[in-house]
Amino acid sequence: MRLRARGPRAAPASGAASGAGAGDAPRLAPPGRNPFVHELRLSALRKAQIIFMTLTLFPIRLLLIVTMMLLAWPFTFFATLGSSDREPEQPPATWRKVVDFLLKAIMRTMWFSGGFHWVVTKGQQASPSEATILTLAPHSSYFDAIAVTLTMSSIVMKAESRDIPIWGTLIKYIRPVFVSRSDQDSRRKTVEEIRRRAQSNGKWPQIMIFPEGTCTNRTCLITFKPGAFIPGVPVQPVALRYPNKLDTITWTWQGPGALKILWLTLCQFHNRVEIEFLPVYSPSEEEKKDPALYASNVRRVMAEALGISVTDYTFEDCQLALAEGQLRLPADTCLLEFARLVRGLGLKPETLEKDLDKYSKSAKMQKGGKLGLPEFAEYLGVPVSDTLEDMFSLFDESGEGRMDPREYVVALSVVCRPSRTLDTIQLAFKMYGSQDGDIDEDALSSILKTALGVAELSVTNLFRAIDQEGTGRITFADFCRFAEMFPNFAEEYLYPKETHSDSSAQTPLAPTPNGFCADFSPENLDIGRKPFRKKLD
Repeated sequence: MRLRARGPRAAPASGAASGAGAGDAPRLAPPGRNPFVHELRLSALRKAQIIFMTLTLFPIRLLLIVTMMLLAWPFTFFATLGSSDREPEQPPATWRKVVDFLLKAIMRTMWFSGGFHWVVTKGQQASPSEATILTLAPHSSYFDAIAVTLTMSSIVMKAESRDIPIWGTLIKYIRPVFVSRSDQDSRRKTVEEIRRRAQSNGKWPQIMIFPEGTCTNRTCLITFKPGAFIPGVPVQPVALRYPNKLDTITWTWQGPGALKILWLTLCQFHNRVEIEFLPVYSPSEEEKKDPALYASNVRRVMAEALGISVTDYTFEDCQLALAEGQLRLPADTCLLEFARLVRGLGLKPETLEKDLDKYSKSAKMQKGGKLGLPEFAEYLGVPVSDTLEDMFSLFDESGEGRMDPREYVVALSVVCRPSRTLDTIQLAFKMYGSQDGDIDEDALSSILKTALGVAELSVTNLFRAIDQEGTGRITFADFCRFAEMFPNFAEEYLYPKETHSDSSAQTPLAPTPNGFCADFSPENLDIGRKPFRKKLD
């Protein structure tokens, strides 16, 4: 599989007068990097600096940060006594204004102690009566909380967070919207509470929402979730930047862990952050009726201000990229783009699994024959479209206008069941195998390249390791026996250079879950599998 550059297409125009620029320069081409992966490489000089800072400034900074949090706790404790569900007093009492001022000063001192000496603010924050919702992007780290503490905005958080000592008290002060994972109706209640506050004419504090719903590496803006846009009220986009030479800030699902990010960031002499308040975006009538359109147009405005692309990748694609299986998807996989295009055709991967056998039997009947674009459209039962053409180009590596439908079935199998590697391989053996069910090295190469979503892959060493008798053919039983004996075969035979890299942020054999980003999304983000590392708040 290979990504091919395609010219930008016209985007649906925005009906919002205040959203000037929405729909311009859409840049919907897939990003060059996987937005859910962050690789951090340190030079010898950087490593020496970190060692020096670890022994000198790091413990002092950590102590000051803890001290500032402890200093803020008494103010928030007494200020949060009583019910937090009551409508805030208007105008705010004098004591509340004093506490707000003191807490902002303490929090700013805390960030300064952590090396964030320059927090550049651009634009003007709107008043709650002008925009009750602030949409902040890109969301890339727990350090994004800087914007929360400077504005004292409410956020959306897990209900369990309120029980964390000290931190829970600090959080309750900003009157967050709590989401309970034990309540199956929590998502609806969260949206209703956001709508209630948004339509209170500025009586409640502004709500800051991270519409991406998960952390990325800031190379693009992924699909915005509609929660912030369902109320249909004006929102103020807030763009966040970290213009540092070394990016120790980014905390994605695959890359340095939470504690390592904290350690490396506190070991930098200076850390810069820019918070830009963009003009308030007032939705058109069409956008009020269509939260997805509203979210998309706000995203385009923010992407234009940030100078980055937009992509229709979602949190579900993050789950695909980090699924636990014997074939871990590389950072440059095309399968994220493939999954996006599948959804773009109106097909849902979660409902296509039952059709895999049907597709595989039809592909096997082609006996290695290739299809043109019209035949591929008929094969899928969809009309020819730009989206289908983009998908077709993923498999048309030679650019001759032909593709092998077996590759589509393998890719679809991975997307539908990313953790079940052997099921995908078995399906592929049925399509590529001879009457005896065996395949040669070229077939194995085609299968694994498609299953990993890459254009180039050497499988010679792996094939020879499986084909111990030297027949030049292997069966699925041979593959299973080898996989059972060497469960990490992919790490050794398919991408050993990546596994043994000298990078300080070596890609882990299993994903590192990021628990902070879920706090800001009203959607339940439970992946449904045992996490590799305990989630941190």
